[in-house]
Amino acid sequence: MNQPISDLDQLLASMHPELNDGVYVFASVPLETDVEALMPVATFREKEGLTLVVEEKIATRAGLNVLFRSAWITLTVHSDLHAVGLTAAFAKALGEAGISCNVIAAAYHDHVFVPVDSAKNAMAQLVLLQKRAQESASR
Repeated sequence: MNQPISDLDQLLASMHPELNDGVYVFASVPLETDVEALMPVATFREKEGLTLVVEEKIATRAGLNVLFRSAWITLTVHSDLHAVGLTAAFAKALGEAGISCNVIAAAYHDHVFVPVDSAKNAMAQLVLLQKRAQESASR
């Protein structure tokens, strides 16, 4: 794997957003729930319960209460967990387009969950942000 990037301009210019197939949902279950069969994409433990991000079809079969239906976009750049400004930059671009987003920063990439109906517009906004950064870098 490449070295993580921390420079904001370089991150934006090389973020290469990819839309993952499928619909993903956010749900919450009691902390003691065995979630292995749900094959969560992500989990987060809070005092109120365990937040899960799972494929919608799995959540439906399990009878989970869906809190948010989303499309999952991965920014494929290897972002440094110490980098400053990446989340703010793409959240601002999405926000200006009226698109809400929920973000998970993992060890190698940032993952953006947007409303299903906003997926194409979100991809367009992220690609536009990337192109602007590339143009700025080439000046």
